[in-house]
Amino acid sequence: MDGILNIDKPSGKTSYRVVALVKQLSGERRVGHAGTLDPLATGVLPVCLGQATRIVEFLADATKTYRAGIELGIATDTYDASGRITQQEDPSGILREQVERALASFRGVILQTPPMYSAIKHQGKKLYELARAGITVERKSRPVTIHNLDIVGFQSPLVTIEVECGKGTYIRSLAHDLGQILGCGANLKSLVRLRYGPFDIENAVSVPRLEDAFRRGHWEHFVHPMDFVLSAWPAVVVDEATEEVIRNGAPVALPMEPSSASGSYCRSYTADGHFLGVLRFETEKGQWHPEKVFQDSHQ
Repeated sequence: MDGILNIDKPSGKTSYRVVALVKQLSGERRVGHAGTLDPLATGVLPVCLGQATRIVEFLADATKTYRAGIELGIATDTYDASGRITQQEDPSGILREQVERALASFRGVILQTPPMYSAIKHQGKKLYELARAGITVERKSRPVTIHNLDIVGFQSPLVTIEVECGKGTYIRSLAHDLGQILGCGANLKSLVRLRYGPFDIENAVSVPRLEDAFRRGHWEHFVHPMDFVLSAWPAVVVDEATEEVIRNGAPVALPMEPSSASGSYCRSYTADGHFLGVLRFETEKGQWHPEKVFQDSHQ
């Protein structure tokens, strides 16, 4: 089975455990997730099966939308509710208007410092491993993009926001940094991923429902085709001769120009409609190069 499951990850489970469960239930050896969610977080977790694991890198660039509950007045070492308290202040005097003004500085392209409790590596070790050993290292700030950021609820000390952001954004860091600007400290109390690229929480399947579908033998109903995440790209159907050239890894000339929106990529399909592969346009040669070619699982 080649495809992608849109799973609503429950709180308390790691993304890895969800992948391990899908491996066990499906019997598919090649299973991987796109975009880790912290154990406390819930919501959209795309899990790729079979050849679809080769699509993950293209999903990484997709925007994500989150609903986050931020608790004012308490900062922690993990930047979320699971951590050790490092700062505690009275936030009762902070008004919604102050939070609105503070959030304005987070919109657009910003520099963000990743938390120590993250999977980013420093000299070959993950930061959270160092943090658990009591070691703190300097982290480089890096640019991330916040497309939209709005308050959707305010009942002190809890602020609820919705964030649409690009890759590499840590909502925990955003919560922590908001607390620093306001001077009272803050931590991420709750987090739900509402959307990841084309996947929406409205269409996500819960783990119990997926387990039931495996037991009843109709779990394939929840599998999206692997080209689903590339649906915004231009597509081309090739004849049998061109298909053979692509399968052999050779570049081909096609009667189409690259699209700036797709980053010079396109989807290619066989004459009978099966997904053939991802092609990348080589400007200097004016040809399309096979970046990833997939076996026809229908054969």
